Amino acid sequence: MTSVLDALVLVLGLSLLVVGLVRLAFVPAALVFEARRRRDDPGPAGCGPMFPEAPLVSVVVPAYEESVVIENCVRSVLRSEHPALEVVCVDDGSSDDTFERMQRLAAAHPQVRALRQENAGKGAALNTGIAAARGDVLVLVDADGLFRPDTVTRLLRGFRDTRVGSVCGNDRPVNLDRVQTRLLSLISHVGTGLMRRALDVLGCLPVVSGNIGAFRREVLERVGPLHTDTLGEDLELTWRVHRAGYRVTFAPDALVYAESPSTVRGLWRQRVRWARGLLQVTAMHRSMVGNPRYGPFGVYLIYNTLSQIVAPFVQVLAMVALAVLVLVDGPVWVPSSWWAWILLLGVPLSLALLLLAVLLDRAPGDLRQLWTLPLWPVYSTMMTFVLLDAARLELGNAENRWNKLDRSGTVSVSGLVDDDGPGS
Repeated sequence: MTSVLDALVLVLGLSLLVVGLVRLAFVPAALVFEARRRRDDPGPAGCGPMFPEAPLVSVVVPAYEESVVIENCVRSVLRSEHPALEVVCVDDGSSDDTFERMQRLAAAHPQVRALRQENAGKGAALNTGIAAARGDVLVLVDADGLFRPDTVTRLLRGFRDTRVGSVCGNDRPVNLDRVQTRLLSLISHVGTGLMRRALDVLGCLPVVSGNIGAFRREVLERVGPLHTDTLGEDLELTWRVHRAGYRVTFAPDALVYAESPSTVRGLWRQRVRWARGLLQVTAMHRSMVGNPRYGPFGVYLIYNTLSQIVAPFVQVLAMVALAVLVLVDGPVWVPSSWWAWILLLGVPLSLALLLLAVLLDRAPGDLRQLWTLPLWPVYSTMMTFVLLDAARLELGNAENRWNKLDRSGTVSVSGLVDDDGPGS
């Protein structure tokens, strides 16, 4: 039994090493991003090279059963430094008092509008908000997001020229009251601090986060409304922006803080939903995968498909095959020094990339969560099986469900909510 366990750990260790080596290849592009940003960005003031004057920005907030967080979200947006702003809240048929809270906000603040529709899903709620919005730039967010005063301004700076159709902001966890959320706050920097920067430079950023993304109105009018038949509406819309020939950029200083799953069940459901969205969008846009017509993004989709969809199946098959060999022939199939490979190569490489990502995100304070890193392999293993479960649901034609997180209203980051407001 010990040999079988060693075999499983060997596969995980080698997977860790391979992933680390691939990410290492993206480091030069991430550093180029930082060099360009330091050279070209004059600072936080202003509205970006595309806008000679402040454009009207419409922040669209879809909500379903978001009574706990909706007020803090809208109030944080209203504290924005951007001078021309409206907030369009859309209640997707909630049974709690989400809509009543929206109405109170609209009555107190002329920039806020409260709309309601029958329950139809997040994509439909976003389409309702977009149709009602008046802005030249539309910012699509989640109802638990908390903005900083400069979030919108910094997001607009991502519109560097007329080729840019959409800008992705930088989302970070706000509820750091659990071991799990502390781990997520740390390891998420690898995706935001490192990979998003690199993929911006390469012209291959695959998703504008549903938590914080800005779109030019004319681009949305060209590519069409959000699809309501997929769980990955933000991913699908981003791929259509690429298909239309626009660039997608990353604005790392445009921060929004939102709740991360605080339970294993919540994390599993969220990641399965994301994985199903990936499977659905890849199927919908399979003609883009590897197609040079779509430039670097089409070529990148080969890597995206292999690493995000194919690799988990290969990893599980390798685990099973090696375990069977060990059971049949004994530990001869497991190198006696497997642990050295992991300790001397995979683990230090992953830690180095994590440290670089944290530094790029200018978040050294998050290093105080380093004590959670022993759980990283457990998380990585869980993510492997998430894709398998998502594939099972897709093959079984399971119903698409929003499956949003149960909100706690916990805010662990200071300065984001009013001291006397809800959730404080």
